[in-house]
Amino acid sequence: MRLLLLACLRAQTGNATTAARIQNHLRAAGHICVLKDALMYESPAEIANLTSTDKFDAALAIHLYKAGRLLQGSRIPFGIIFGGTDVNEDIKCKEKHRVMGAVLEEARFAVAFTMKMKELAAAEWPDARKKIYVQTQGIKTTPSETFDWYRFLQNADIPTETDSLHVFLLICGLRRVKDPLYLVNVFSDWHRKDPSVHLGIIGPAVDPLFASEIKEKVKRTPGVHLLQEIPQDDLHAVMKRCFAVVNSSISEGMSAAILEAMDLDIPVLARNIPGNAAIIKHKETGLLFSDPQEFVVLSKSLMNDPIMEREIVTRAKDYVKKHHSWESERKAYQDLVLRLQ
Repeated sequence: MRLLLLACLRAQTGNATTAARIQNHLRAAGHICVLKDALMYESPAEIANLTSTDKFDAALAIHLYKAGRLLQGSRIPFGIIFGGTDVNEDIKCKEKHRVMGAVLEEARFAVAFTMKMKELAAAEWPDARKKIYVQTQGIKTTPSETFDWYRFLQNADIPTETDSLHVFLLICGLRRVKDPLYLVNVFSDWHRKDPSVHLGIIGPAVDPLFASEIKEKVKRTPGVHLLQEIPQDDLHAVMKRCFAVVNSSISEGMSAAILEAMDLDIPVLARNIPGNAAIIKHKETGLLFSDPQEFVVLSKSLMNDPIMEREIVTRAKDYVKKHHSWESERKAYQDLVLRLQ
């Protein structure tokens, strides 16, 4: 089949990474799968023209509103993959809710990353329940073997001569729903008392205005660093050298960065929200915090208890191997697209 895959393709974002992975799965099954950036199109008419001109047989969209709305009234069959903010945030807007319901009604199937996400969607659109499948994200990490960690630290203005450096890495697109400033003040206070701890924030400027706000805030906040975006292989290498990976989002679908950290044997500290709690069991496969102060308390306990740290990362790696297999995700999508024939 000749398949169109619509997604928001800002570099180094979760959607773009997920889209590239699904494209890889479908190409492996012999399909032609063409990725298009949903942000480049404004109306279903433009996509209808694209599918007709380029002779697509079927389509997939990642994000029920941002990409799915462009497939309304499509002449070709399509499936939907929930993004996270669609089900968690966009349903609160009456007009977006209406559009998403209409898209879901037309879709042959929909994919949710977690059972919780499926239940949220099914509660809003009960008639769609039977067409929503739960498929977790498949994880494969590929850390660069030639990455220069010390140069990276120097570029970030993180002192390399510190005896016991503890770098915490917050990986996210710079937009408000990811709440990258949530921990900044309390972390800086902690850094003043313990100069070995540093927080690095890394990710694309999805919201340029907000990214400027973050940049200005970080300039005035010792111990917190806004880092340059880097390719995924290098990012995985950085994760391997960090003490912990952090997630402070207001809402999440399923954070690939959390799962990648688990796969790389790096402990995770994540805000206690449904999307994070769906993949982290507190004090077993990671640590969940409910406020900035608790984040610091849990971080200190992790730093002071290497046995607990080792047990958490071991269980987390086992969890990813068992529940987030790249191969099982590949088979699932290859089977699902057959419903579009």
